[in-house]
Amino acid sequence: MNRILLCFWLLSGLGLQRAYAQSTPSQKLENMLGDQSFFANHPTGFVLYDLEQQQVVYEKNSHQYFAPASTTKLLTFYAALVTLGDSTKRLRYIPRGKDLLIWGTGDPGWGYQALPQMNMKEFFAPYQKIYFSDANWQDSAYGYGWQWDDYNYAYAAERSSFPIYGNLVKVSSPNGRPQISPRYFENSLTPTQKAIKDIERNFHQNLYYYNPTVYRASTKPEYIPFVTSTETFALLASEELGKEVIPSKEKLPETHFVLPGIPMDSLYKEMLQESDNFIAEHLLMMVSDELLLKLESAEVIAHLKESLYADMPDELLWFDGSGLSRYNLFTPRSMVNLAEKIYHIVPDTTLFRLLPTGGRSGTLKNVYKAASPYIFAKTGTFSNNHSLVGYIKTRNGKLYAFAFMNNNFPYKARTVITEMEKVLSYIRDNY
Repeated sequence: MNRILLCFWLLSGLGLQRAYAQSTPSQKLENMLGDQSFFANHPTGFVLYDLEQQQVVYEKNSHQYFAPASTTKLLTFYAALVTLGDSTKRLRYIPRGKDLLIWGTGDPGWGYQALPQMNMKEFFAPYQKIYFSDANWQDSAYGYGWQWDDYNYAYAAERSSFPIYGNLVKVSSPNGRPQISPRYFENSLTPTQKAIKDIERNFHQNLYYYNPTVYRASTKPEYIPFVTSTETFALLASEELGKEVIPSKEKLPETHFVLPGIPMDSLYKEMLQESDNFIAEHLLMMVSDELLLKLESAEVIAHLKESLYADMPDELLWFDGSGLSRYNLFTPRSMVNLAEKIYHIVPDTTLFRLLPTGGRSGTLKNVYKAASPYIFAKTGTFSNNHSLVGYIKTRNGKLYAFAFMNNNFPYKARTVITEMEKVLSYIRDNY
């Protein structure tokens, strides 16, 4: 009897092995993503799309909405690609004899350490007085749905019509004591007895505090947002240019001049590789400037949803340019649709140079490592949420678009990424 049971068990085992060996890649994917998998423990959406055949190969919960975090930047990226040219527009202006009247376009480049610089002093040199108007600015410093307590961190720098220095102060500690630049802010830093280890800014004012007894000096410069205003910009620009800059409220007329800026690729690469929120927000402002001749994120998003993104599979619940907003919600199939749109207007070599590459660059430098890179994608992460949207190159040379979205998990993002890597490496080897 025992021999009969043993034979039955062996034959059953062999039968299961043969069935598993003969199962399709999609069936195996279902095992890796299905009800008994790691991904059944939290909301997960996934789509794998064949770019050549233009069809979905596999999907799971592709119609459900997920918080996208920084994968939102791909919407901004595509809108900028379609709307803007090869270079930024640094400012709009009208000469008036020896004076100059200027308006911002949202271009974030002036003095921002992450971007190449142009000689602003040379442009302003012929003029005695500069009048700066923010009449075309119709938005707020913070995006809708941003967390208020992010205000002290560089990734949540304020938005403005004409940013300077990335709307950040620089903190260095050459002698173990903090010093702030630019010079305009150097007297804004004062000691406090408050139990803080780092530098904190007053929420409403450009007043910065540190506790000398516990302050930990960093070997690298630190950056903290400053409170923006027309007057603050005028004072900072005056100091930078060595000439008077005067606030104005004059409206932007239809007839005016435009000062070209820096290559757009430099903004795209920084935004995508390093997930730079500041650049993303101002790219959206630049799109608004181009389409509406004013800077207003909600209005330009509504415009883009009705035009550029009218054919999305599902409505975009879209509220900012960077993904800092907790109100953003997109479906995986909409994100794959977006990835396909981008793929059709950007050459492979350019696209893969701009996007983070698994094991090589940007936010994917330390994950998805392989002798031959196979993941080119934008990450999106905040507490208990992690998404990845982009492209996967298989061993047989095929290229797929994919969206892999995970929300509300009760563990570290690295745990989820490890499991995602198993799925994506399987696709690389079997599709």
